[in-house]
Amino acid sequence: MVVVDAPVSSTQAAATERNATQDLLTIGGKTFKSRLMLGTGKYRNADEMNAALESSGCEIVTVALRRVDLDAPKRSILDEIDWNKYHILPNTAGARTSDEAVRTARLARAMGLSDWIKVEVIPDPKYLLPDPIGTFEACRILVDEGFIVLPYINADPALALRLQEIGTHVVMPLASPIGSGQGMKTREQVRIIIEQASVPVVGDAGIGAPSEAAFAMELGADCCLINTAIARASDPALMASAMKLAIEAGRSAYHAGRMPVLPYASASSPLEGTIR
Repeated sequence: MVVVDAPVSSTQAAATERNATQDLLTIGGKTFKSRLMLGTGKYRNADEMNAALESSGCEIVTVALRRVDLDAPKRSILDEIDWNKYHILPNTAGARTSDEAVRTARLARAMGLSDWIKVEVIPDPKYLLPDPIGTFEACRILVDEGFIVLPYINADPALALRLQEIGTHVVMPLASPIGSGQGMKTREQVRIIIEQASVPVVGDAGIGAPSEAAFAMELGADCCLINTAIARASDPALMASAMKLAIEAGRSAYHAGRMPVLPYASASSPLEGTIR
């Protein structure tokens, strides 16, 4: 017997569209349909970057403020991005101390760039792991000054809780070291962070393939921020599209509910009525 899939009814299609519309990401009072954020570093050229942004369907784009040259005729990568299409998220990449991160955030605000800031405090030039103490101190100051604060952190559940308590608007634990493409090395810690979270959890750093992005979303992450895996792909736009689909699939799988993992086999067809 050949089983043919039934066509999707207009009612089913409407329900699917309604669920997608209702499942919005909310950060700092703003809502977004896409759960994929993109970085803007490491692209070979601006055309490849913009093609990737377009095919990813992302709405939030993060930019390192240290790449902005206020004296240059063409100031920065910001001139290559459509500000009307994307929400710009400045980051403090390059900051080695909390003081440097705070100064960078204040500069972004003074430029009229944004009140949103992704806080990165990274003193270690080899492994590029964030400094938990410097990150916490910078976030405490910036929250008090009214910034929408998105901290990049190690996958440390205790730190994630402390940051939420002082008022950060998300937590962004790393999957593995920045730009490493090692995937979800911190899965158990991220799972705990998600379980305890009262704010959105953004999987950040180390994702190298769409399967890894999907896995982060299956765990219950609210969003993923991806840069190197797309920028360094042979075809960044195609990889960005693949990441978009992976994020959507992982989110749907999370809502659908994974089957339990069993220590034994379980027949998919009932044994009653079999020919013996």
